[in-house]
Amino acid sequence: MSPRLGQTPSQTVGPYVSMAFPREGDNVLPVPDGGERIVITGVVYDGDRNHIEDAVIETWQANPYGRYNHPDDTREEVPLDPTWTGFARAMTDFETGAYRIETVKPGRVPDLEGDFQAPHIAVIVQGRGMLNPVFTRIYFSDEEEANADDLVLRQVPEARRHTLIAQLEPGSDPKTYRFDIRFQGDDETVFFDF
Repeated sequence: MSPRLGQTPSQTVGPYVSMAFPREGDNVLPVPDGGERIVITGVVYDGDRNHIEDAVIETWQANPYGRYNHPDDTREEVPLDPTWTGFARAMTDFETGAYRIETVKPGRVPDLEGDFQAPHIAVIVQGRGMLNPVFTRIYFSDEEEANADDLVLRQVPEARRHTLIAQLEPGSDPKTYRFDIRFQGDDETVFFDF
């Protein structure tokens, strides 16, 4: 009888991630009619609070009216420009660990209880040495009322919610939000289990 072979282990993202990701312009989404241009910047930190030099940040979001470019979002009464993808990708800078996404403020989308979620952006972070990507969300500090009613955000312990809220930089034009991503420690960003 031949020996049973075990499952092949997951592969980490290799040292060549910067050669394939991202392409120029991947971090800039077009502004559809009615959209408000915003910028999201931040730094990705490891457990020792050193910047991570080659993390990849991918975002997906609804358009300014709260509609996704996805076959499951069939709400025809909500406008959708077919060229809107809602997807962006950025890589952290080797020297600083900083990233930048230029996009539009997303609209509110329906939740599972028939209400609406606060404006948010879904985020995936991956990088060298990570067996699996991590998932989080970006909410906005100037959407306090909507954030208080958000079904997902209410499930996060109150003491940890601040790690999901991007802070508006006063006087910035276009509006710029700071969203640092932290792995491990007391101020670790909340990551969701999918």
